[in-house]
Amino acid sequence: MVKKYIVSLSAEEKALLESMLKSGTERVRKMAHVRILLRANDGWADEDIQDALDVSIPTIQRVRYRFVEQCFEAALHPSPTRRKYETLVGWSSRGLSGCPGCGAPPAGHRSWSLRLLAQEMVRLEYADELSYETVHRVMGENVLKPWLRKEWCIPPGSQAEFVYYMEDVLDVYQRPADPKLPLICFDETPVQLVSEKRQPIPMKSGQPERYDYEYRREGTSNLFMFFAPLQNWRHVKVTERRTKVDWAMCMHDLVHVHFPEADRCVIVEDQLNTHAPSSLYEVFEPAKAKQILDRLEFHFTPKHGSWLNMAEIELSVLARNAWMAAFPTKRFWLTKLKLGKPNAIQTAQPLTGVSQPPTLASSLKKLYPSIHV
Repeated sequence: MVKKYIVSLSAEEKALLESMLKSGTERVRKMAHVRILLRANDGWADEDIQDALDVSIPTIQRVRYRFVEQCFEAALHPSPTRRKYETLVGWSSRGLSGCPGCGAPPAGHRSWSLRLLAQEMVRLEYADELSYETVHRVMGENVLKPWLRKEWCIPPGSQAEFVYYMEDVLDVYQRPADPKLPLICFDETPVQLVSEKRQPIPMKSGQPERYDYEYRREGTSNLFMFFAPLQNWRHVKVTERRTKVDWAMCMHDLVHVHFPEADRCVIVEDQLNTHAPSSLYEVFEPAKAKQILDRLEFHFTPKHGSWLNMAEIELSVLARNAWMAAFPTKRFWLTKLKLGKPNAIQTAQPLTGVSQPPTLASSLKKLYPSIHV
């Protein structure tokens, strides 16, 4: 039988196909087409290719046709099928309202598995029989995945105390910028100090950096974040621990080192046991503590509402930029953050665009208590 479509590969095309065979990362169907092209280029008959690769004659003829009539890439990547398949499960088109995976799993199981879902859907007569792979494919088409969970800061129910602290902080955020009354958001977070047991292998061409999964714990430290959103100023202080003494020293540095010309510093911080103004009297002489307090104005975020503290945004940025590396000692943190320069951590412009309290009140209406007269 005379072949209508003769495969003739260039040297570059043949080298590319041979490299694909060695890579081991391509799909099985694509690798079959690669082998068909290489053997056809060597002059093999279709029957010989069929026996060697266990593929059908029509498949070999389609690969030859696409290579000659279309292009090299078309022979490797077949066009999608036009066949219409019958839908076995109907709840995918209705979202997840009828999905069994949205309910509680059967007794003795912590969560739904694909096999459990397939059995349950057969029991509910979605189909006479169903494979778990079909369930996997159909559920992958939905926006919501019932097996996924997301950590969320869930606010309390209608609570007057929560609303009071929330609106107080929002009112502070609406104040205009004033160098004599700077707004400073203050927050803190612990960090674990770790060191590598084995030296990582640096990145090179064709290979990312490699590091060992074992590490050595070197203790912990604490990061205090100062953030003045209207002045575009940040400062991070690294301490060994988080105590009332450390907090008091931060307040001292704020009024005497960072903002010595300010009449009063407006502080937004969380309601932690160490964030008490009385802590200043436990560290400094009464006259010194009173002098510091006279230059501070405290506003606290509601309990379980620390997301209102803009310093958390800065800590999140710091986490994405620095915490991916291992820091074995406090000195490494000091070097990384360049704390010798208070303005070293900066962005291009101040943070603005805080929601107005009436707008937020309408979007968080469920937080406001109902008044019954």
